[in-house]
Amino acid sequence: MTAQAQRREVETVTLDLLDTQIVNRLQDGFPISEQPYADVAAELGTDEATLIARIDALLDAGILTRFGPLYHAELLGGGLTLAAMRVAPEDFERVAAQVNAFPEVAHNYARDHELNMWFVLATETPQRIAQVVQAIEAVTGYRVYNMPKKEEFFVGLKFKV
Repeated sequence: MTAQAQRREVETVTLDLLDTQIVNRLQDGFPISEQPYADVAAELGTDEATLIARIDALLDAGILTRFGPLYHAELLGGGLTLAAMRVAPEDFERVAAQVNAFPEVAHNYARDHELNMWFVLATETPQRIAQVVQAIEAVTGYRVYNMPKKEEFFVGLKFKV
């Protein structure tokens, strides 16, 4: 089975105007204020309770997969790296479950490539990266290719809906 086949089917979803506005607005960041939800709700012409309920509904439906802050682990003294593995297709689900069981795994995804499993590790210290890589190798029986960044670039990727 290819990595392409491993990906779950995505159904087409129709959002109403407010949901569309919420998704587009949230991609531009969230205000730092005493009442950030109320501030965004006012921008969108709704109330705070409705905004919170709509965000919860978008998360429950899987339209949004995550809503929360993004931390720069390295500036906080932590470690961050991209890792990949070459996993036998018949073993992919087992290995994915084992890798995802590590709390340091930020996200994990399949790729149609020789290295077919890719994930991000975020750790409390830079030294912990090597420990987690070794632990994943021990549990899964597969080599982990650690690819730490050499230089950081910011790409403001947004998906207008």
